[in-house]
Parts: sequence; C-alpha cells; structure tokens
Amino acid sequence: MKPNEIMQKLDGILSSVKTAVLATTDQTGNPHVRWMSPVILAGQPNALYAVTSPHFTKTNQIGEHADVEWMVQSKDLREIINVRGKVNIIDNPALKAEILQSIGDRLNVFWKLSGEATDYVVLETVIEEAVYYLPMKPQKVRIKFA
Repeated sequence: MKPNEIMQKLDGILSSVKTAVLATTDQTGNPHVRWMSPVILAGQPNALYAVTSPHFTKTNQIGEHADVEWMVQSKDLREIINVRGKVNIIDNPALKAEILQSIGDRLNVFWKLSGEATDYVVLETVIEEAVYYLPMKPQKVRIKFA
C-alpha cells in the first residue's frame, strides 16, 4: 500500500465517521487523548487538519511536543488507521476559512467550549507514518511517508 492509497482510505473513513482520537504528550511525558473532528484538504497531500483554541491544554502540549498520533476507525470497526506525525499550529485566515467550510457543522461542542468563534487555530499534522489495521482478518500494514 502506498501513502496516497492510505490517504484515500483515511479520507473515506473520516467522511463517514467525522471524528478521530488525537493523542498528545504533556511536559512530563504523560499521554492525553481527546475526540476531534479532523479533515483532509484537497491539494494538501499527507496532512490532516483540525481546529482548536489557542487557550486549550492540547495547544500548549503540542507547542512543547509536536509529535502526535491520531486514531481513526470505521463505524463497524473493520478498519482502523493510526497516523503519526508532527503538528504545526497555524493561524492563517485563508486556511482557517477553508477548514471551517469543510467541518464547521461538526464543531458545536468546540464552539461551546472555546467561547469566541474567531479565536481558534489550525492544527496541521504532517503525516510521517500510518498503520492500517483490518482486525477481523487480522492484517496490519505500516506505511512510511517521505
């Protein structure tokens, strides 16, 4: 399996389930996980995007430790994809608008927690590796990204 093939599978699952789990690490090395609503943007190969508040704990954790892992699974749990990479925190109005067009309708909880609708940043995960699981087979394929 090639990186573009795993990205197509990832996009297909995300289009269906609309959520994923993001794992970060705090300054003491402890992991933290939370549900997020990521998206893959057309023309941005090998990256996963989400939004968050610059005031949330995860933003500070990512600022300290950019290495993260995402877990995405199909509704029936027949496909699971773990994605590892480094996150860039981006505050770019054009990128923020593009992401809101894609996932704005999925962010009701985020808006309740973050307060002001204009106070958010983009988390861009540059994918370094993905692991594709088919637990019912069982099959596991690891894909390195350049």
